[in-house]
Amino acid sequence: MFEDIVNTDYFILILALFFIIGVVTTKFSSRLGVPALILFILIGMIAGSDGLGLIYFDNASYAQLIGIFALVVILFEGGLSTKWSTIKPVAIPSLLLATVGVLVTSFTVAVAATFLLDVTWLEGLLFGAIVGSTDAAAVFAALKGQNIQSRLGATLEAESGTNDPMAMFLTLALIQLITIDHYTVWDTVGTFVLQMGLGLIMGLGLGWIASWVINRVNLDSGGLYPIIAMGFALLTYSATASLGGSGLLAVYVAALYIGNSDLTYRHTIFRFNEGFAWMMQLLMFVILGLLVFPGQLFTMEVIVRGLLLSFVLILIARPLAVLISTLGFKYTWKEKTLLSWAGLRGAVPIVLATFPLIAGLENAQMFFNVVFFVVLTSALIQGSTISPFANLLGLSGPKKVTPLHSLELISIGQANAEIVEYSVNEETKIVGRNLAEIDFPEDVLINAIIRDGELVTPYGETVIEANDILYILVSRKSKKDLTRLLGERKSVPEI
Repeated sequence: MFEDIVNTDYFILILALFFIIGVVTTKFSSRLGVPALILFILIGMIAGSDGLGLIYFDNASYAQLIGIFALVVILFEGGLSTKWSTIKPVAIPSLLLATVGVLVTSFTVAVAATFLLDVTWLEGLLFGAIVGSTDAAAVFAALKGQNIQSRLGATLEAESGTNDPMAMFLTLALIQLITIDHYTVWDTVGTFVLQMGLGLIMGLGLGWIASWVINRVNLDSGGLYPIIAMGFALLTYSATASLGGSGLLAVYVAALYIGNSDLTYRHTIFRFNEGFAWMMQLLMFVILGLLVFPGQLFTMEVIVRGLLLSFVLILIARPLAVLISTLGFKYTWKEKTLLSWAGLRGAVPIVLATFPLIAGLENAQMFFNVVFFVVLTSALIQGSTISPFANLLGLSGPKKVTPLHSLELISIGQANAEIVEYSVNEETKIVGRNLAEIDFPEDVLINAIIRDGELVTPYGETVIEANDILYILVSRKSKKDLTRLLGERKSVPEI
């Protein structure tokens, strides 16, 4: 009994240290020029049995379970924070990168892997499929706060949010082709159509249901709304996967629908999911770091093979995939170069590398070690140089500034009203007009204006300027009219 308590206390202590060190790590990762995911993985490797020996962990099934759960949370947060108006213009090239691009990358890497790893063609294709997709967690984390042009950032985020299902499908299909004699390529075609079709339909349907429930159910506490939203995210994944569809695609589509809906308690839901996604990202990378044994990873055989395959992936396969997927679209060679360089690999390939381990394939452990090394190389080299490379190519957008203010956003359930945040851009029709001139709907009150990090107290003669952040108290019945007013753009004079 006493030993159980001691073990429980020890586990909680280690977990606490992981969280504290992980959060401090994110603070210094940008200053060091190293992606946070690399430092999270290193924490796991140092704490593991080949490091300080604090935790012994070698269970691929548990790592896979934690990894997929974390991916659901991360994809949900990424979809919530993605504006459809931003990704709509780049939706087609992003989807091509997420499908055709993954196929091209996987096949190109497979050719090299077959010879470098001395495996069969099917096993080479399996390795290519595992590392074929960019990683949502890595891309979302790398682009946060970066000043890459919005069009390119939207392309990368949309691609990374939708290509995980493709990579998972290819990985599972190839494992079945290797292990099941009567499973054929034609079987994979039908499975692909079923998975992607169900993923899209279930994502849209459950996204609509989730939005309807969140807006219609009046819960006793505002803190319950993020919980019910996350519940729908997990329901979307599990229900879709149970029916044979792509759960990851369904989660991202549902989150995209929810995030672009007129949602009550919007900021509460968003802030909760942002923090939860960071926590799961930290936990996932630490667990994956624990799963690898540095003594097996940093051998000359793995290092040489990993470096050569990383070279093929970064400098040949990814650029070729971008070139083919963006044919006919108006991307300059500089933009295509940056899209190629920003194809980060992260947790998804490592999680996918656990599937061959669980299936008991002959070369599974070698695949896992080499995939892990490729991910480290990609994250370290590409992840730490995206912003400087964008500056070098002249593809940096306006510098993203984190507001210095802090204001709790609320929905007032009993009063049927809420406080909303609105960022004014220079194209907005209300720019240059004072508050008295603007025909706001009834039951609307401008509570505060944040300008250059300073609080401006609004009154009738206050003029709205570009980049102002408005905090507006509005009744639910007037919110649509307010949204319509704020969405009006300045008329462009005809030439």
